[in-house]
Amino acid sequence: MNLEQALVRIEELEGEIATLKAELKKYENKSLGGRKKHDDKWQNNYDQWLRLYEGGSSTIEIMETTGMSRRTFYRYKAYYDGLNSAMI
Repeated sequence: MNLEQALVRIEELEGEIATLKAELKKYENKSLGGRKKHDDKWQNNYDQWLRLYEGGSSTIEIMETTGMSRRTFYRYKAYYDGLNSAMI
C-alpha cells in the first residue's frame, strides 16, 4: 500500500465514522415513549398554565389559549394541587 492509497482509505474511514456518529446521535435522541420528563418545554407550558390558572381563567379558556388537552389540564392541576398541599 502506498501513501496515496493510504490517504484514500483514511478519507473513506473518516466518512464512515461521520455516518456512524450521525446514526449514534439518532439513537441517543430517540424517545423511549411515555410522557416526557419535566424538561424546559414542560416547565414553560406549566408556567403558562399557572399564570392563566392563578389569573382566574376558566378551564376552557386555558385549554384554548395553550392548545392543551383536557387531560393535560387536569394533570397540571393535580401537580399544582400536590405542590400546594406539600407546602401547607
